[in-house]
Amino acid sequence: MNIVTKILAVLTALEFVYIFYLETVKTDSEKTAKTFGMDVSVLKNPNMNVSMKNQGVYNLGIAILIIIALLASPGKLMMGCLMAYIVFVAAYGSMTVSKSIILKQGGLAILALISLLF
Repeated sequence: MNIVTKILAVLTALEFVYIFYLETVKTDSEKTAKTFGMDVSVLKNPNMNVSMKNQGVYNLGIAILIIIALLASPGKLMMGCLMAYIVFVAAYGSMTVSKSIILKQGGLAILALISLLF
């Protein structure tokens, strides 16, 4: 993997750690509500709160897998699969929730995937 891919991968992992933080630690905060385009009152609903925390743990798992792929030898295939998965999930979110998700959640992964191909 080249240095550009590694930097983009680290930034993607940090993004997913931040999403984990919002969804799991600051679940019903104004920042979380703004980031995900929701009302704080919705996030305070116990069922939604638990769902957000669960989703946050998945996002942390993705961040950890990205770091493992960076450290693995060879990690290029694993990194490619992870970035492709992130782009797929972002595309789905873009179609079902908000068009901006493809760039917000998938932008760094798209760049990392392109970088990985060169």
